[in-house]
Amino acid sequence: MRGFKEPGFADRQKAAQQARQSIVQKFKSQPGPDDPEVAKRRQEREAAAARREQQRLEREAAKAEQKRLDEEAKAAEAARLAREAEEHAARLADMEAEQKAKRDARYAARKARGKKK
Repeated sequence: MRGFKEPGFADRQKAAQQARQSIVQKFKSQPGPDDPEVAKRRQEREAAAARREQQRLEREAAKAEQKRLDEEAKAAEAARLAREAEEHAARLADMEAEQKAKRDARYAARKARGKKK
């Protein structure tokens, strides 16, 4: 059995040349830009990109609509809270006026009883 023979300079140079040749052949075997199959794939990619863009625009429109609805709901809630606070303040003012009227009536009654004596 013979041992491993180390390749010489000429062998390495020949292997490198063959590798370059195979790369060139591989590149030349690919279809050019005017090939119908390449044009078909390009059109498919462009159509897919257009669909993705359309879907992105639809998502943005849906997000904008949802944001508008949320803002309207927040505004309606704020208006409801303001109205409730106003009604509460009006009820408190009415209740205070009623309590003052009762207090004044009691005071007047006490004064009237005091004068009769």
